Amino acid sequence: MDMTAPAPTLDQLGTPVAWTDRQARITGVNPAFPRWLGVGPRRLLGQPLAALELEGDAVARFLAEDEREVLRLHRIALGMPGEAARFADGWITRTADGWLLEAHPADAFPAGDPAQALPGALQAALKGLAHELRNPLAGLKGAAQLLARRAGQRPEARDEGELIELIGAEIDRLGQLVEQLMSPAPQRPHAPLNIHAVLERVLRLAEAEGGWSVRVQRDYDPSIPEFAGDADRLAQAVWNLVRNALQAGASTLVLRTRVESGLHIREHLHARALRVEIVDDGRGVPDELAEHLFLPLVSGRAEGSGLGLALAHQVAREHRGSLTFRSRPGHTVFTLLLPQNEPEGATTP
Repeated sequence: MDMTAPAPTLDQLGTPVAWTDRQARITGVNPAFPRWLGVGPRRLLGQPLAALELEGDAVARFLAEDEREVLRLHRIALGMPGEAARFADGWITRTADGWLLEAHPADAFPAGDPAQALPGALQAALKGLAHELRNPLAGLKGAAQLLARRAGQRPEARDEGELIELIGAEIDRLGQLVEQLMSPAPQRPHAPLNIHAVLERVLRLAEAEGGWSVRVQRDYDPSIPEFAGDADRLAQAVWNLVRNALQAGASTLVLRTRVESGLHIREHLHARALRVEIVDDGRGVPDELAEHLFLPLVSGRAEGSGLGLALAHQVAREHRGSLTFRSRPGHTVFTLLLPQNEPEGATTP
């Protein structure tokens, strides 16, 4: 295989660059690319470009498409399978002979976790906010309990009772979030859950909130078994993603579940993993936000807090999973990958 760069200037670039043949297998790299990944250049030759993506499969899906010429990368995890991940922004561009990958390493957060970027001052502010929320939540819970007792005395109030039960459950969840902000504690032990029950709970929340005009499509795999997780935290993460889609003007929302085999997630290979996709036809993610979308306080709306997607990203990591996205106007997909087994050759952190 030829290690000569397609243009003499690429060898001089400090930016990591790799290029492939038409089958998307790496045929060459500039010196900066293997140096950045911390591997020998010859190990990269012949590798499928998609195999370098250690979290998710946005690259593989893009390479399988025909209509797009360029994929913009947003904080993607790249590396050799089994090696430490490197995070970068950049582009993959179609060329006459194959594909060109240009990576811009993300040095701002060496740990590779944008959810860790929450400043100490913001944490203090959130604790103060949590303290102020305690009393209103207690009042709401008392009111919900009173309504539940009254509804229980009227047989015709069954639908009202279900909504009151939903209100009570959400108040309890908010109360737990407040307590977590006030006194951070270790994660709760995971328990068996049904992912479709989690998704249906989220859709009920969207219905109860009202004000949305959206067509929901359920594309569920009914054979997916229960798995260990935190149902409340996953519901919060998915609700944040769904609400993000609704606020982006989506008219159609698709919730899709699948089980896949042999996926790399967070640098580890998993025999089985659950894929949850939230697909919408809204405005898409603005280019100016895409590179920092999972950072706290990043929002495309003046009234937005910028915490919803950061929290969803953190919940994915709590479950040893990942959260990625691809977006263009009219088609946005957030992909939540959750391993269903221990990673091969690794232990759970």
